[in-house]
Amino acid sequence: MPLHMHFAPGDLLRCRFGISPLWETHQALYTLLRPERHGYHLPWLRRGREAAAGLDLTLLSLLMPGKGHHPDFLCPPPEGPLESFEDELARVRATDPATARDDFAKSLACTPGAARSRSGRAILADPDGAVRQLTALFERAWHLLLVPEWPRLRALLEADVAFHARRLADGGLERLFSELHPSLVWAGNTLTVRHRNDHTRSLGGRGLMLVPSVFAWPDVIGGFEAPWQATVVYPARGIGGLWTERDSRAADALVRLLGPNRAALLASLTEPASTTTLSARHGLALSSVSSHLSVLRAAGLLTSRRQSHQVLYERTPLGMALVGGVHV
Repeated sequence: MPLHMHFAPGDLLRCRFGISPLWETHQALYTLLRPERHGYHLPWLRRGREAAAGLDLTLLSLLMPGKGHHPDFLCPPPEGPLESFEDELARVRATDPATARDDFAKSLACTPGAARSRSGRAILADPDGAVRQLTALFERAWHLLLVPEWPRLRALLEADVAFHARRLADGGLERLFSELHPSLVWAGNTLTVRHRNDHTRSLGGRGLMLVPSVFAWPDVIGGFEAPWQATVVYPARGIGGLWTERDSRAADALVRLLGPNRAALLASLTEPASTTTLSARHGLALSSVSSHLSVLRAAGLLTSRRQSHQVLYERTPLGMALVGGVHV
């Protein structure tokens, strides 16, 4: 059943992106609980196995059912382009106990018998204590599992925002939403998130916050009841190659597959670039660069778009996955 978010004219001017360290921590813990989410993240899971084993996820698992409501206040929408983890966690710690209890009750109701269980009764009897336990868990998980990887994660999330901001500039909201995720449909000033609870919300002039996430894959998370800012959390581009380690063998294999010049061009396209830029960067003739780019584009590894007087080339998701972390 779908979620429909209706945009008034003012909402169209207030669509923006945000990156949330707390969301990544929250979704990383959910990934630990859901084996069906492990696919792309097996290298990360292997590296963090020992640290993850020391985290008690019992309370969190009760409040994060596979299908149903997760407490909104535990992961509030970010208030800016990139809040610090500490600021986000402080907002959660400051939650009114009555608000927390109501949100906890909605989650427990999604699992038969959860509210009557010993843990469920303890959560509802002492919501403030449950908030303290959960925020302590988030803080520990952040430092153990996310901080060592944050430069890599942040770079991918910022690249995703830059990519989709260009799509918004080029083709408006229709093009932006059509490329974020197959579950999103834009029509008649309404954004529909398929496969969510059947619900309709008017954004009320506050617009929409768009949050890319590494660990939300494969889901789109949409909604948030008022008074929360309407938010859509979607899987970031390029997670297929996120955990690929840089090594000389992979670089050699890419050169053997594509040839040295095409491999170098593909690997260097971390950001969109023109033929002229690539020619100067690699010391190749413009005609040679153009020929190599045409082959890479025909193979589905690059896409191109016109911006003003120049054509910019960038990697497709297939190109990103092929390169991974390789430098040649």
